[in-house]
Amino acid sequence: MPYTLRELFFRHIAQTSPSPFGLEINRAEGVFLYSTDGRKILDLVSGVAVSNIGHANREVMDAVVRQVESHMHLMVYGEVIQAPQVEHATLLTSLLPESLNSVYYVNSGSEANEAAIKLAKRATGRGEIISCYNCYHGSTQGVMSLMTDEELKRSFRPLIPGVSHIRFNSVDDLKSINTRTAAVIIEPVQGEAGIIPPESGYLEALRKRCDEVGALLIFDEIQTGFGRCGRLFAFQKYGIIPDIITLAKALGGGMPLGALVASGELMEKWQYNPALGHITTFGGHPVSCAAALASLRVLLREGWIERVEEKSLRFAEKIKTHPAVREIRSSGLLMAVELGRPGAGERAVRLLLEEDIMTDWFLSSDTAFRIAPPLCISEEEIDFAVEKILRVLDIMVF
Repeated sequence: MPYTLRELFFRHIAQTSPSPFGLEINRAEGVFLYSTDGRKILDLVSGVAVSNIGHANREVMDAVVRQVESHMHLMVYGEVIQAPQVEHATLLTSLLPESLNSVYYVNSGSEANEAAIKLAKRATGRGEIISCYNCYHGSTQGVMSLMTDEELKRSFRPLIPGVSHIRFNSVDDLKSINTRTAAVIIEPVQGEAGIIPPESGYLEALRKRCDEVGALLIFDEIQTGFGRCGRLFAFQKYGIIPDIITLAKALGGGMPLGALVASGELMEKWQYNPALGHITTFGGHPVSCAAALASLRVLLREGWIERVEEKSLRFAEKIKTHPAVREIRSSGLLMAVELGRPGAGERAVRLLLEEDIMTDWFLSSDTAFRIAPPLCISEEEIDFAVEKILRVLDIMVF
């Protein structure tokens, strides 16, 4: 008797957790996922901040088809002029400060951060990197070294040396940044720590300290980018310009794509001492770049970014007074519902899934769950989600 798709999934697809959701999804549209057993599930996690413009956007799908019909992979990235890359990079950099005018495409957020810390070491001639406690910048060996959560990294030692840590929002800790520091890499809003926005003056003090000692400032905008926090990028919301930004997740409009953006002067360092300082076969894949370009055009046209804060407030106002809720932390539609008890985040996520609401917990905060829907979510869909959330919170009153 042939195996079912579910049986083959567990037989041949490597699992990274002992109890995956195991949903069998056969299509998605807008803010909803549709399962093979007839469920209609509201997506409040957006594939972890990937589907900012919603699922199955027609313009993005059409762009993918047109590109596939023209060509797919041609040559290792950077050697051949390809219109999707050039057109996307031109539009993207037109929306950024002049100092962020050169794009290096890679495959993922982890690779973008790996390349960024490599570039910082190459540009400064220094070997030390500073990151924050409870940060998350990816799971490859290099960027895993930036993490502080020993449970997540102890099994993979030895990791790269020369990494130290500061507390997010601690101005006192900034004195640790010194003339040996190649770069400070930081999320402008901490994500997996449970959505921790910067306090007033913190990012300004960080920028000043990096300038004083000649260290580069890298903003990991992988989760905060493309409208998620109420501006196209979070650094624009907080008024601080980094030396490098790293991008992925929503960048590709649902296709796999990462990038780092810096000045042309910095990017030139890849060309010598040594040449080919970072190379990537599939980074900037033309189909992914075609999807990225279409997605960015949709995002700029539809006005969803301008309504992010309003939608965030609609969620918060309806949830925050529930007795199970200790706090709601947010930057736009990147939100954490704090329940204040160990394990409560995962329990809420699993109860919400029973109510056909897809959300997620945090790697470094097990007391909260995440709200991060596609930016196109409507008021009616927010109210529907809130009704389900409140029903689950009624069960979880302690």
